[in-house]
Amino acid sequence: MTDSASRYIQGRTGPWELVIGLEIHAQVASTSKLFSGAAVGFGAGPNEQVSLVDAGFPGMLPVLNRFCVEQAVKTGLGLKAQINPHSRFDRKNYFYPDLPQGYQISQLFYPIVGEGEVLIDLSDGTQKTVRIERLHLEQDAGKSIHDLDPNNTYVDLNRAGTALMEIVSKPDIRSAEEAVAYFKKIRTILVYLGTSDGDMEKGNMRADVNVSVCKPGAEFGTRCEIKNVNSFRFMQQAIEYEARRQIEIIEDGGTITQETRLFDSVKVETRSLRSKEEAHDYRYFPDPDLLPLELELAWIEDIKKSLPELPDDKRQRLMTQYGLSQYDATVLVTEQARADYYEAAAKDRDAKLVANWVTNELLARLTKDGLEIEQSPLPPAQIAGLVELIETNVISSKIAKTVFEHMWEGKGTITPAEIVEKHGLKQVTDTGAIEKAIDEIIAANLEKAEAAKEKPQAIGWFVGQVMKATGGKANPAAVNDLLKTKLGL
Repeated sequence: MTDSASRYIQGRTGPWELVIGLEIHAQVASTSKLFSGAAVGFGAGPNEQVSLVDAGFPGMLPVLNRFCVEQAVKTGLGLKAQINPHSRFDRKNYFYPDLPQGYQISQLFYPIVGEGEVLIDLSDGTQKTVRIERLHLEQDAGKSIHDLDPNNTYVDLNRAGTALMEIVSKPDIRSAEEAVAYFKKIRTILVYLGTSDGDMEKGNMRADVNVSVCKPGAEFGTRCEIKNVNSFRFMQQAIEYEARRQIEIIEDGGTITQETRLFDSVKVETRSLRSKEEAHDYRYFPDPDLLPLELELAWIEDIKKSLPELPDDKRQRLMTQYGLSQYDATVLVTEQARADYYEAAAKDRDAKLVANWVTNELLARLTKDGLEIEQSPLPPAQIAGLVELIETNVISSKIAKTVFEHMWEGKGTITPAEIVEKHGLKQVTDTGAIEKAIDEIIAANLEKAEAAKEKPQAIGWFVGQVMKATGGKANPAAVNDLLKTKLGL
């Protein structure tokens, strides 16, 4: 597997190299918070899921959630990363109205997970390895709400204390496409592992994007951080805009100021938020209320044994077991539910044909109707039934598309076989009937029949006429064979 070539951006002074690193914040899939027993869940009323610890009351002591630690270790193993048996929690001191403690409990010096790597797939068919620097656990802040009152800001602490995994990449990413592919791959791995639901609409997964530019081969330039990007499309737009902005500033003789920026999805531009802080600005120090975290190696090994089949392994198995192309297998493993759907439909059927129907017709219709595969009105058995009809020559691939339309309209309440019977869509395999249609068409087009002997490719016109005459129900293979005989080809 080879890394893709670096992609350069052309400026007035020649090519520029784009250097990107991502800090992905993923909410841990847990029913309670990182240091308190308060519930975690979407849709509760304001401040209904807040403990005294989350609210920062004096004297309240944090108690580490063992399950959240297990989820972080599982994620680290899924990212092929080093699990650190010894880690420590630190206090990151800063003021936010929705951070009642006045500090965030995080990990700076001794994270729970060390270096790892992720393989990403790019649109040109190449793959690239992106190195991971670390994964650490930290608590989320609350939420400031600015749009309920023109004169006041409201604070909702339901999210305060929720466990987050921050996954920090090395600056290995060289284009917006690679950044999006990496973000997607991390999300896919976490969902497969069950350590995060990856729901970006609810803010359960978001990324801070560090962007800088430099001349090819030169030292990295000054980076700017784009905060809280929670959409693949926004990430692509934000990176492309920020790269151009920095290149234009440098080519005009200016310098880049290290700062934190926000992406405006309406204006499709980044804008300055504040100067970029460094670690010393937060006055990190070990949290005195939490002992260092010591993990038993046997416990780590038990977690490793419980890991599910991950995307890269599943892709390889689908290629080997079902004979799928790398492209088809990659499309299927992008979502775990998609791969599960495919395998259920492919059992005892033509695996490649099932893959074609799932990745093309089904996914296209789901996308058109704004549905996920878990919401498909057609269960896997329906696709399997459709493919069986094609395999047994009951219907042709062309007729199958008509059958699929009826299946979709019926929302899975009627089987493909019943649809074929009800609408008279059964393929004509009676060679006598097909031969009769061919004889009539040749008799009405003797000149074209003679010409076909000199230009065999003209047989396509006759095939079309026969299919038209039989309402598209004639077996295409039988039509071709009979025509070649009749035309002397």
